[in-house]
Amino acid sequence: MSKFILALAAVMLACSPVALSAQEMSEPQALVKKASDDMLAALAENEVELEDNPDKIYSLVEAILMPHFDFEKMSKLALGKNWRQANAEQRVRFTEEFRLLLIRTYSTAMLEYTDEEIRMLPFRDDISRKRVSVPMEVVQPAGPAIPMALSLYQNKQDEWKVYDVKIDGISLVTNYRSSFANDIRQGGMEGLIENLAKRNAKVKV
Repeated sequence: MSKFILALAAVMLACSPVALSAQEMSEPQALVKKASDDMLAALAENEVELEDNPDKIYSLVEAILMPHFDFEKMSKLALGKNWRQANAEQRVRFTEEFRLLLIRTYSTAMLEYTDEEIRMLPFRDDISRKRVSVPMEVVQPAGPAIPMALSLYQNKQDEWKVYDVKIDGISLVTNYRSSFANDIRQGGMEGLIENLAKRNAKVKV
């Protein structure tokens, strides 16, 4: 997946969508907007410190955006059939490393944030089904708007959680599946987890 697509995926949860009144928004839309507003406020509040210490962005993204994601569900989607073949310990370790990978991805994009305009599109899903798509689009200065969507579901605690991000029809989560499958073919599940752990070392400091 290109850096452009990854950056858009991050910006999706951190750019303030074009305003809708509280009455016009569904509960999933309201969650997305609050997360966006909170992230933008944190970026502004910590602007000077982030210039001196860019690594601070990791803790901001983890505290503000990551609680709205279901990483176990995302991990299952990203591994596909390989999730069933992993043992319980490997599943736990992979889920943690995948979480850190997404923190790194989103944090990098947040540091490059440049006021992209996000427009909320009409919400047409039935929230009673407990699985929805929140549609948006990126408004480009030149060229057509880029369609995007957040996939959310309502868990047993009645919380709405993000389990995928789609940019122009491309799934962020399943886009990782082929690269993860290739790593597993070459080094097994342990090889994939160790590879991710090395790449994520900076986030753990």
